[in-house]
Amino acid sequence: MSMFLLAGLVSVPSTSAATPTMKVHFINVGQGDATYIKMPGGEDVLIDGGRQGQGDEVIAYLKKQKVDDIEIMIATHPDADHLGGLDEVLKAYKVESVYAPKVAHTTDAYANFLKAVKAEKLTIKTAKVGVKLPLKTVMAKFVGPTRDYGKTDLNNWSAVLHVTYNKNKFLFTGDAEKASEADMVKAKQTLLADVIKVGHHGAKTSSNADFLKAVKPKYAVISVGKNAYGHPTAEVLNRYKPYKAAVYRTDQKGNIIFTSTGTKITVATVK
Repeated sequence: MSMFLLAGLVSVPSTSAATPTMKVHFINVGQGDATYIKMPGGEDVLIDGGRQGQGDEVIAYLKKQKVDDIEIMIATHPDADHLGGLDEVLKAYKVESVYAPKVAHTTDAYANFLKAVKAEKLTIKTAKVGVKLPLKTVMAKFVGPTRDYGKTDLNNWSAVLHVTYNKNKFLFTGDAEKASEADMVKAKQTLLADVIKVGHHGAKTSSNADFLKAVKPKYAVISVGKNAYGHPTAEVLNRYKPYKAAVYRTDQKGNIIFTSTGTKITVATVK
């Protein structure tokens, strides 16, 4: 048999790579928010970091996921249960960009966050409607806040991020409440999402009917811990029922991880 024929029998490994996945980790930080996203293009994105003193928990989780740096950090709004741990994350990791809405607060948590940003020689980029994140493979843009909500209405200032990976869509709402939700609907923002991070830990002031009608969620994630507010309220849980949305709560399931291929979503929970 000639060498040419032999060569024809040699199997050549396929060069087609597997479809990259997007992994969304809703980290169990109790009554607070912290979401880590490994984008299909390889970038690491962190939305919020739990309460003050929880930075070490968030860092430990990120290290377990083998995160070496963070391309984008988003502080949805100045509440301590959202940005409280971000100062520690900024000290522990090289962070390339920080986004936050243009509203200030007088708390220690907010002051520590600003100090940590300054220490890293970073300038906060404004998170507001229409701003797109520089990410490969996905379309990620802020759909809120759409306007100025004054100095006291911090929840409605929440940076609301919509991420589209091929056919799969995710919506991260911070603590956005009725006014912001209504404004996003009125502004005809892209809100349709397979997965929604339920606004304000399941408070009845969020997840309003017109907003959910625009989102049409298949999965609803509630980041919540032991609290005196009654979160999540029965009223809010009932609002998701018409959509037959599968509801996942961090206080019941621990860490909640969604994996998207762009066309298919799977979910796992880890206590």
